[in-house]
Amino acid sequence: MKVSAIAALGLITLGMQSAQAASLDIKITNLTQGIYYTPILIAAHSGENHLFESGMTASTELQMMAEGGNISGLSTMLDSYSADKVENPAEGLLAPAQSTMTMLETSDGNDMLSITAMMLPTNDGFVGLDSWKIPTEAGTYTIFLNAYDAGTEANNELILEGSGAPGMLGIPAAPGMGAGMSGSSVTNEETNTMVHIHRGNLGDDDMEGGKSDLNNTVHRWLNPVAKVTVTVK
Repeated sequence: MKVSAIAALGLITLGMQSAQAASLDIKITNLTQGIYYTPILIAAHSGENHLFESGMTASTELQMMAEGGNISGLSTMLDSYSADKVENPAEGLLAPAQSTMTMLETSDGNDMLSITAMMLPTNDGFVGLDSWKIPTEAGTYTIFLNAYDAGTEANNELILEGSGAPGMLGIPAAPGMGAGMSGSSVTNEETNTMVHIHRGNLGDDDMEGGKSDLNNTVHRWLNPVAKVTVTVK
């Protein structure tokens, strides 16, 4: 009985240690050639909560971010979780091959790290990290992030003025160089309406027509699309 009691106490202690507050330095690097990230949202939260989950229907808040780069809904959602967060560390768009750095102080119990930002130009593509367990041991850790499709909008690959609001079909902007115009649409429907790994932009080489307004030598990518370096102090 004494051994069992000690073992149980040890498990409780370990559980408490895994949920302790931490001080993190976080660096995010855009690994793509021609894709920009809208304002990034970084959060430490409990294991019961998520910004997104692969294979699940996107929340309204995630749709706002994935289609228009608006992180306000997800930020408010994090407040309801008592999460610790950093908004827009790059102070705007994060360009290809560029990095941004920030610090995040976590509270007891917020031992999961999540990151998200819309990818431009895409219809509803985003870079994401879902509930990475923050190590309790001090050190530097590297994570590579994939591109996800929110499953909320057809990837027509057309740059349309006024799009970007949830339910408004089209790509709201194409920062940088190489985008075209007057495409006829890659597709008007999607069979997978859950959050899933993005198939990538298709694009074409017709900048005044074709099916896509995106350039197949600029706006395509392969996973991973971002590198995250986390230093636990």
